[in-house]
Amino acid sequence: MPSPADIVRRARPGGSVVGWSLDREQRQALLERFEPRYEKVVADHVTLAARVAADTPLPDSVEAQAVGRIDDDRGVEALVVAIDGSVDRPGGSIYHITWSLGPGRHAKESNDVLANGPWQPLSEPIPLTLIPADWP
Repeated sequence: MPSPADIVRRARPGGSVVGWSLDREQRQALLERFEPRYEKVVADHVTLAARVAADTPLPDSVEAQAVGRIDDDRGVEALVVAIDGSVDRPGGSIYHITWSLGPGRHAKESNDVLANGPWQPLSEPIPLTLIPADWP
């Protein structure tokens, strides 16, 4: 199977997203542990690549951990995720789960918030169960 970097490098443009879904049971436990600050709760996936062709291969299963948190205090909250030991997503951004959003904010804004940092490390990494997935 291709590596995440290979998937991103080889992907053709399109309207799909590939990455990993957060296990539903674990999502519920994490929502109890990290109460969302904003009204719109997302907390459901880690993106590998957006705006890719529908035939882009899914990534493999990975070792994943929540390792940090960021909140811009204006409506974007996210958990930072390490995939196979790295937070660096191919393409230059940071792996994350958009946790919650305030009015008028969008999940893709988590990338900008993380780029402007800094994010705060969690006291201990939290192992995550992520499932390879795609979304139209």
